[in-house]
Amino acid sequence: MPTKSKPLPLIILARDPSNRVQMESEQLCQFLRGREGLNVLSVATSDASLLDLRHEAELAVVIGGDGAILRACREFGSHQIPILGVNLGRLGFLADLSPHEFRSSVETIESRDFRVVEHLMFECQHHKEDGTIDTYLGLNETALLSGASLQMIDVRLNINDEHVTTFSGDGLIISTPVGSTAHSLSAGGPILRQDLQAFVVTPICPHTLTVRPVIDDADATYELLVPRSVEGVMLVVDGQIKVPFRTGDRAIIRKAGVRFQLARIPGHSFYGTLHRKLGWTGQPRYRVDG
Repeated sequence: MPTKSKPLPLIILARDPSNRVQMESEQLCQFLRGREGLNVLSVATSDASLLDLRHEAELAVVIGGDGAILRACREFGSHQIPILGVNLGRLGFLADLSPHEFRSSVETIESRDFRVVEHLMFECQHHKEDGTIDTYLGLNETALLSGASLQMIDVRLNINDEHVTTFSGDGLIISTPVGSTAHSLSAGGPILRQDLQAFVVTPICPHTLTVRPVIDDADATYELLVPRSVEGVMLVVDGQIKVPFRTGDRAIIRKAGVRFQLARIPGHSFYGTLHRKLGWTGQPRYRVDG
């Protein structure tokens, strides 16, 4: 007789306090705990730390939206584990399974038949004028934004210690391929396949019409400065970490030493997600009344 594999150990993160997320979390937990092929190690519905349990879990199920996944992989730090997202948010490029689809795929999860795709993460070092350095791990993007200053700013970009140009506008985004469908896309940037090894430089509302987004190597080092910063200019990481950025500060962005691990169920792919989320159904059909 074939040897029966041990139950898949997993952790569940449902830390959005909204009634919708908490009710779905309770129902999913009850459903999963009734499965012999799964071992639910713990459920986090608040900011309680799950860091110690990462070393025991083979999978993290994140209930919510892409923002919840961004937060989770940043907190996982140097010990990333595969993340499977159950989407209760809006678009959900990372959390692309509905609760119904998740339940329908539970046998696939139990048998470990999901695919794990690794994606580029970045490290952003904020070198402050006073000599202190804050380091952030991220998945989507680093952005320098004019923010509450309500005025155009100049952002100087250096790549591998070579001065590229100074962008004038509302800010600048350095995005990973995963982040190319987030803030960068809304600012006019291109869509990159999520498993590519590259960064996208996307200016926000540039004052010069000839300025366009640029794609460059993931092994390059990107440095951002604001020669004349004003009150309200912000350094933003993944839309969740927001800190003031002053004259004399530098932001250095480079590839992180860890990779985000996204668990994909068979039948779910990058282009399939784009097709569903962006409405890529071909040319619209118009009814012509004769």
